[in-house]
Amino acid sequence: MYNLEEKATRAALVGVYDGTTVKEEAESLSEELASLAKTLGLEIVTRELVHVREKSAKYGIGTGKAAELAERAKELEADCLVLDWELSPAQQRNWEDMAGIPTIDRRELIIQIFADRAKTREASLQVELAGLHYSLPRLSHKYIDLSRQRGGRYGTKGSGETKLETDRRQVQMRIHRLELAIEEVRKQRALQREQREKRGINACALVGYTNAGKSSLLNAITGSEVFVEDELFATLDPTSRRLRLSSGKTAIFVDTVGFIRRLPHDLVDAFRSTLEEASRASLLIHVLDAADHEVEQQYDATIRVLEELGAGEVPRIIALNKSDRVLAERLEELCARFPGAIAVSAKTRAGLDVLLSETEQRLIASTL
Repeated sequence: MYNLEEKATRAALVGVYDGTTVKEEAESLSEELASLAKTLGLEIVTRELVHVREKSAKYGIGTGKAAELAERAKELEADCLVLDWELSPAQQRNWEDMAGIPTIDRRELIIQIFADRAKTREASLQVELAGLHYSLPRLSHKYIDLSRQRGGRYGTKGSGETKLETDRRQVQMRIHRLELAIEEVRKQRALQREQREKRGINACALVGYTNAGKSSLLNAITGSEVFVEDELFATLDPTSRRLRLSSGKTAIFVDTVGFIRRLPHDLVDAFRSTLEEASRASLLIHVLDAADHEVEQQYDATIRVLEELGAGEVPRIIALNKSDRVLAERLEELCARFPGAIAVSAKTRAGLDVLLSETEQRLIASTL
């Protein structure tokens, strides 16, 4: 008998905190990094949280501590190192030379998850563009081939260890073609928005942190069956659904990709054509996971991305989703923290009538 199942890639995770990042925030980011790694199908063999007192340009942390972490990964027979800070191409090579295994940062981890999640041609184009921008200065980097176990597509794939100049030219040519294709996507979306506006149809975009329950809420509001999964970035492709409101007017509800702390700029830029749905919407429903103890940090992270997209001034309603999982006292605290927020539950449908009524009033007001 032979075991034909592919073994999961074993990962050693490392987070840091210093004078700019307090330990509590670093612990929170470390938990999030572990969730990201599990989403990608990695088997976590160790999680280290390191206090950095001095940094070397070679590794981004102290040389002695870097050597210690590399040795620890070898002892545990890890297949890769995942570091929770952004690595320069040179630092990435230095880590891989010392550890002898692929080393990736949070940015590459998120890009690979996006590559795995992309289903439509539009999302695939955008993810590939982000991956290629990331991989261009890293063509000698030991990429982790997760396509065998996860079916993902990422960047140029493969090891990229030969014909560097030829590879660079090919990557640059591919980037140019992708940018042209994505520009066409942007024009198509702009045309669709113009047609909606001419017909007097308002757009309402659901935005929020990844796994806040945006897709579940869209399903509950519109009676649709958008794919829902309790994991990070379950929804990558934007989904639109029509709904006739009680006033007789029709509105478009748009589900958008979830945000996350330290969302790579490559992805924000690549997905700008779809994320523009938020900046061009008449109204935003900012979905918060009321059951998450870090809901305030997630709110702040989403607001930062919205402002970067030029959507910071778009009117918005805060929906405290998953309220059925929260004690009444905690819900009161959140309502005080977010004045005007509406407690809802996509699961039990509690509060949806209030949310829809407020949404309709806001949309009508935006047309006056």
